[in-house]
Amino acid sequence: MTTSWTRRSDEHLLDTRLCDLGLTLNGSKMQKEVEVLWDELALRGFAFRPHCWLSDCWFCPDGVPGFAIPFYLVHPRLMRLEKAHMLEFDGTTTESRMKLLRHETAHALANAYRLHLKQSWRRRFGRASKAYPESYLPRPYSRNYVLHLDNWYAQSHPAEDWAETFSVWLDPGSRWREKYRDWPALKKLNYVEELMKEIIGHKPPVRSKKQVDSIVTLRLTLREYFAEKQTRLQQDLPRFHEQQLRQIFPASVSHKNERAAHFVRKMRREAINSVARWTSESRYRINLTIDDMIHRCEEMNLHASRDKEETKTALIASLVMLYMGSLRSGMSRLAI
Repeated sequence: MTTSWTRRSDEHLLDTRLCDLGLTLNGSKMQKEVEVLWDELALRGFAFRPHCWLSDCWFCPDGVPGFAIPFYLVHPRLMRLEKAHMLEFDGTTTESRMKLLRHETAHALANAYRLHLKQSWRRRFGRASKAYPESYLPRPYSRNYVLHLDNWYAQSHPAEDWAETFSVWLDPGSRWREKYRDWPALKKLNYVEELMKEIIGHKPPVRSKKQVDSIVTLRLTLREYFAEKQTRLQQDLPRFHEQQLRQIFPASVSHKNERAAHFVRKMRREAINSVARWTSESRYRINLTIDDMIHRCEEMNLHASRDKEETKTALIASLVMLYMGSLRSGMSRLAI
């Protein structure tokens, strides 16, 4: 792996093209986790192994029995850069990376064996050819779907319902029979169990090793990569109305009351972490909403009450409600 760029400053590194980073899965920690995935497949008796390559995000192309892994996951410097610009990234822990690997494997497996063409598959999950929505309206308490990735992702599309169900089935530690015993989703899990018995031990009919948007073909710079990603996340950004801000910061102007903008700045990190945990929303988007909130508080000359804990609770609760409101309005954007 070429690592001369690791000695460059972040500012210099941002002008490096992705194709010039010289990255590869071979020898990386990510490759070892892919091998753990292969062990899980072997444990189930599969002859199938999805091929993997590096690109700019997680995805499995239509008709391809393999999937892409984000390039930054193979080098700690790039993971730090990703977090610095986006405040987070998919796959921060071994557990989260294994979840994503199983999910993408489900798509690759469906392509390899053309599972989505089966009438029985369509009866359980729907049509994989259904157009993907830009957003979806999740039902958090529905028991018709398994829970695997965040944002009730199984509810977003028939193909994602399949991928999430397969992931739970494949996970050696999921204890799915017990966990989903009284859920309608158990029927889907049992279907996966029966369907896999039909293909285990058989070589797939689709064996292409095609790599779509491999990192070696991506000529955009890291700076351009981050700019494109940030622009996408800025769409449909939730913002507070004036009356909502006055409810959070009702104090009159006084030298004894802290300026609301200053209070929000101090609370930024805790607020982002709390809201992300309760809503699974992007930290980058939450941070943008907080930036807008600070600007509005300055314009309106708002002040916090003297009860700091009460104000903190009101601030975080209001942010959670704002983003849950965007979920209910169908603004939760597809990410994977």
